[in-house]
Order: sequence, then C-alpha cells, then structure tokens
Amino acid sequence: MFPIAQARTSAAVSSPTIFDRNARRLHRDRAQPNFAAHDFLRAAMLDGLAERLDAVTRPFRHILDLGCFDGQFPAPPGAQVARLDPGFAFARAAGGVQGDEDRLPFADRSFDLVVSAGVLDQIDDLPGALTLIRRVLRPDGLFLGAFVGGGSLPRLRAALRVAEAERPVARLHPQVDVRSAGDLLMRAGFTLPVADIETLEVRYRDFGRLLGDLRGMGASNMLAERRPIGRAALATAAAAFADLADPDGRVSEQFNLIFLTGWAPDPSQPLPAKRGSATASLADALKPKPDIGG
Repeated sequence: MFPIAQARTSAAVSSPTIFDRNARRLHRDRAQPNFAAHDFLRAAMLDGLAERLDAVTRPFRHILDLGCFDGQFPAPPGAQVARLDPGFAFARAAGGVQGDEDRLPFADRSFDLVVSAGVLDQIDDLPGALTLIRRVLRPDGLFLGAFVGGGSLPRLRAALRVAEAERPVARLHPQVDVRSAGDLLMRAGFTLPVADIETLEVRYRDFGRLLGDLRGMGASNMLAERRPIGRAALATAAAAFADLADPDGRVSEQFNLIFLTGWAPDPSQPLPAKRGSATASLADALKPKPDIGG
C-alpha cells in the first residue's frame, strides 16, 4: 500500500482557469469503453517511455502511473504500481484512484518512479503539477513523462481557421513546446532534466475520423470557455480538411510527442560542469571532419 495524504494543490494559487475539470472527467468516462480502438497516441508514448526506462539499470519498486487510462503501463517484475486517473471509469477499470495531476493525494517521497503518458497537456497548472510529482518522488527518484506538444494538429487548425475566419473561436488546447517543457522541469526542481520530441504522422481519410479519434481518446474540447460549432462551420471545416489531402485522398495529420525525463535531487547525483571548465569549444566540435581516403 502507498501512503495517502490529503490532496494537495500545487503552489501556484493564481494559475488561470483554462480547462473545465468536470468536462475533462466526462470526456474520459465516455472514452473509456472503446479506448482500445483509439489508443495509438498513448501506445506510442508508452513505447517511448519504455525505451527511456530500459536505459536505466537500477530497479524501481514503487511506481506511480499518473493518468493511467486503461492501465497498460507494464509493471516491472516485483514492483508495486499505484494508478491515478482524472476519470472515474478509467481509474476503476485500472484498479486505481480518481484524482487530478495538480492535486495529488499521495504523501511526499512515496515513489521511486513516476510515469505519465498523455495527460499533462490538459491541466491548468503544469508547473505546479511537475512540482508535486517531484515532491512525491524519493531522492534520486525518476520521472518519465510524455504528452502532445506544440505544433501538433496543424491541418485541423488550418481547417478550423477557414471555417471560422470571420469569427475565430478557440477550440484546440494550448500546447507546450519542447524548449518550454525543459524549462518547466528545471523550475519544478528536477535535476538532469531532458526534454525531447518525436513526431508521429497519422493519415486520415476524412475529417470525421480525426474528430472520432480525439473523442475516443478523451481529448476533445474541454476548454473552460468553449462554444459549440455550428453545422455550417463544421461542414466548411470538413471541406477545408479534405482540400489538404494527398493524391491518395488521405490527409496526413501530425502529432508532436514531447518526452520529459527528470530526477528528484539527491547528493549522490553528478553535478553539472562549471561554466568555462570545458576543454574543447563548440566551434571546434562543429568543424567538418577531414575526409580520409580509402
């Protein structure tokens, strides 16, 4: 069992309200029964996290799966895994608890590994959530995260701009780019922070299939200030999306997956080199190498 504490909110008390928590829970509950038909983004994130975890030789015994969806993150042999999801249906099906990423109900230093795939882009206070993740980690504990980042869904955005050119409405969530993600790790107190990006392209035969995937993964519009789209605008968006098709009639949509790696501070960790201590310059390293004839 893992120690449970009173749910703590993140430190930033003045973070703006971007998302509707109730709408998010409802979207996830509706998505849960058929999530396996739309789980390709989370599957890609889990594969990426598994690759990064394989590069770490130490064992992890107490793990938090934060935003667990259907609980498909595989537990290493002998490990105990606590699972938390903001949706009741996902939490119940995975044998976990319902809760929000920026209101964690776990005591400090409860885990030596926290993984999170596909949810951290859907909360108001990402810096605060990362701080709470660092707090529930033990010293030298590892955080591995992934979410959809900046530059994703460019064709959907373009189609909506065409459909609502005269009266544009915010319909897609704000997105964090990879550089900002790395900065947020450092702000949250993680050491040895790394943020990198992988691009996934998915080909759609029509606009409806894309919207169906977003609904099916619980990622449709959950903005606090949202308005329904009219039928005429929706039809215009579908036509604009179709105009972006390749010769085979399919549209290539892009998802940029941001991966985060960070460690909870511990005195045993290596320290970064002091400024000016390098023995070789970046300019020298970037010089073209001389050809060696064979």
